[in-house]
Parts: sequence; C-alpha cells; structure tokens
Amino acid sequence: MDTAALLITIIGALNWGLISLFQFDLVAWIGGGQGAVLSRIIYGLVALAGIWCISLLFRDRRPALSE
Repeated sequence: MDTAALLITIIGALNWGLISLFQFDLVAWIGGGQGAVLSRIIYGLVALAGIWCISLLFRDRRPALSE
C-alpha cells in the first residue's frame, strides 16, 4: 500500500509540475477535461494517496533489533 500511495503521489506531483511549467494538465488531458468523471477519480486517488503518505512521516523507522 505504501508503494502504491507513493507512486500515485509522485504522479500527482509531476502533474503539478507540468501545470506550473507548461500550463498543461496531463490528468485532464487523459481524462477528458477537469470536470470529467475519470479525471475526478484520478484527482481523488491522488488526494487519498497524499493523505496516506502523511502517515509515512510518523512511522517508526528504527530497524528491529535481532537477537
């Protein structure tokens, strides 16, 4: 789940980069416009993935001790 969330978040970040640099919304282009159902689903998945990735900030990253 973590890997999928990170990949979707990266896709969203790249889309925002395209918007800022070239005023090109890849998700809207693929989905048929910003208001299209497919685009709204993709935007929603990106938002959910971003929320999931917030949990990565608060996880314990210390390696487990082996005996």
